[in-house]
Amino acid sequence: MFEFTEQNLKGLFVIKPKVFSDDRGFFKETYKRSEFMQVGITEDFVQDNHSKSQRGVLRGLHYQDGEHAQGKLVRCVRGEIYDVAVDIRKDSSTFKKWFGILLSEENHNMLYIPVGFAHGFFTLTDGAELVYKTTAEYHATSDRGIIWNDPDIGIIWMSDDPILSEKDKTHPRLLEIR
Repeated sequence: MFEFTEQNLKGLFVIKPKVFSDDRGFFKETYKRSEFMQVGITEDFVQDNHSKSQRGVLRGLHYQDGEHAQGKLVRCVRGEIYDVAVDIRKDSSTFKKWFGILLSEENHNMLYIPVGFAHGFFTLTDGAELVYKTTAEYHATSDRGIIWNDPDIGIIWMSDDPILSEKDKTHPRLLEIR
């Protein structure tokens, strides 16, 4: 059982799974096709990814272009991250708008990010781990990015000096790629 809350960016959902806890630990479902389909999340997930980052790392903003564009179902299984999705659908009324949420092993929240969004996250704890499903397989020549601090988007990150990969330091601004 899941609680789906659509955000102000169409198609973007915060998902809270039902967690059954006792003194032994917990159990939860992390995906159930029939329940996701009831709220309009009908894509098939075709790849699972697992990422580990140290405190202060910012990854993103990433997306895949064209026929290889990906929707993502994101959750943090260890530690805590600040997860961000940016609407990059040029014809959308919320183009350039962003949404951020804390995802952690403690709150169990997940974020469904539809096709047409860029995604990034900032690691708040040591050794945070992110697990996510995608609706398309990774395709290297379709891999794209937007600079993390694009002033036209105006994301309020939890750091002005994150640890970035060389690739993430050189992404263009959103309006430069459109």
